[in-house]
Amino acid sequence: MGGSPDVTIMSRDRTNVETGPKSGDFASRGRRRRLGDCVFGLYPFRNALYSPRPVPTERRFRVLAAIDVGSNAVRLKVARLLPDASLETLHEERDPVRPGEGVFTTGRLDQEVVERLLSTLRRYAALCRRYQARVRAVATSALREASNGGEVARRIRERAALPLEIISGREEARLICLGVLHGSPAQARGTVIDIGGGSTEVITALGEHPENLWSVPVGAVRLTDVFSASGSIPTRKLALMRAFVREAFDSLPRDAPVFSRALGSSGTINAVVGYAARQGKAATREEVAQATEELAAMPAHERRQRFDARRAEIIVAGAVILECAMKHLRLTSVYGVNRGLRDGVLIDLLRRSRGAPADESLADAAMSIARRFGIDMQHSGQVARLALELFDRAPAVHRVPPTARPLLEAAALLHDIGSAISAQAHHKHSCYLIQNADLPVLSARERDICARIARYHRRSHPDPAHAGMDGLTARETMLVRKLSTLLRIADALDRSHHQPVKSMAISVRPRAVSIQLRHRDPVDLELWDVDREATLFRRVFRRRLEVHGKGSVNGSAARRAR
Repeated sequence: MGGSPDVTIMSRDRTNVETGPKSGDFASRGRRRRLGDCVFGLYPFRNALYSPRPVPTERRFRVLAAIDVGSNAVRLKVARLLPDASLETLHEERDPVRPGEGVFTTGRLDQEVVERLLSTLRRYAALCRRYQARVRAVATSALREASNGGEVARRIRERAALPLEIISGREEARLICLGVLHGSPAQARGTVIDIGGGSTEVITALGEHPENLWSVPVGAVRLTDVFSASGSIPTRKLALMRAFVREAFDSLPRDAPVFSRALGSSGTINAVVGYAARQGKAATREEVAQATEELAAMPAHERRQRFDARRAEIIVAGAVILECAMKHLRLTSVYGVNRGLRDGVLIDLLRRSRGAPADESLADAAMSIARRFGIDMQHSGQVARLALELFDRAPAVHRVPPTARPLLEAAALLHDIGSAISAQAHHKHSCYLIQNADLPVLSARERDICARIARYHRRSHPDPAHAGMDGLTARETMLVRKLSTLLRIADALDRSHHQPVKSMAISVRPRAVSIQLRHRDPVDLELWDVDREATLFRRVFRRRLEVHGKGSVNGSAARRAR
């Protein structure tokens, strides 16, 4: 890897370090720190439920933590930001809780598994509080597919005081891509494969930015459970497993633009490659196929001697998946790497904590969805541009954290997609379409907030007592009110859908916000509509809104104030 990365993952020790707290220390001391000692979530507003006490920015964001609830194990990584913008690992843990045990055959998380998971996550939360870390905890396919996954996540939030996000397969793939390829040269092309417990992610990227993200619903735990493959594997069963995996990979295009060599990021791939490779950390397709045959023929007790007990149970399934993936994608070799989802979570969290621009994939995904629904792209683009201009030029007015900016952009780009269903009440249709859209970067909670911002771009005002605001915390309500009000003003400034406004100058006074428009065509309709929204603007921001039309390219002029 080359280039000049913003963040480099460095590890002082791959296990616990002496300066880090031992998990047993907390039990012996019997001490419990306030939840405010750490900050949870991707965006500051998402921690409204926990109300962290204010601390200086540098101190608040100095330590970051990523928790990955996979199907095979639960992992924690704590790192601190160094002056050179690199991350130094302070603490790592892995617990083979096996959250996916039974999920892929029964469709539910067993109560015993839930209790194991809760116990582990309570300890992880205590470690994060000890470090005063900013935390993001994500769950993948096991909770994603369990019928009681949402209920389990709610129990974890209540009993472990940890806001666990159940992320989509595409978001999982995006974070894996960021973790593995971060710092790659901008024009370097790469392919990444990650075999999880319940799914396999395949990514092609340019630099560290994903171009294609695929999540295939077959993983090492799922395949083991479906075929009871933790013990001996007869030849016939191995053939059935291969057929099952080949069928799953048929969902990927045969001409997928992958490259002959790939990076494998999961523990399962590293174990298979480590066994198969004759030299180094790369294994060829032929070596993986030979290893699959050998591992399947190997007695269970011998596999346990070569791998840890939990890994030994799923290693044959992992080898079958890697073998079939390499054949389907026509890969010549796979190189095992030690980076993955947790590293991607840390880098993504760091960028947002520092107010860095959001991943472009969110805006790209929003525009792709908008085009799919056939809406007026020139109008939605103009509204997004004006809304972001209002956001960027008046921070003293709205006082919303910069990390919420991507929500406003996505809501602006998608605010009219409901018109594809019906022009009548299209804002409501837009809301539920966004709530169920596949938007990378955003968790389900963030997607819901984005949807409500779009829902209030017209008609009913975003008042706290309105039914559409049900279920939001106080800070989330504030966020929806402020950002939807900015969206309403931006939408009004293109009421004609002809993009007459070329630019605007914004000045902020103690009791008023003044907007001077420069426009190419008459803006009488826009000024009339802005005047209708001025009452809401004053109620939300406690300032008068004044909008003036300046001499345009065509020489017209207009003025409207309130």
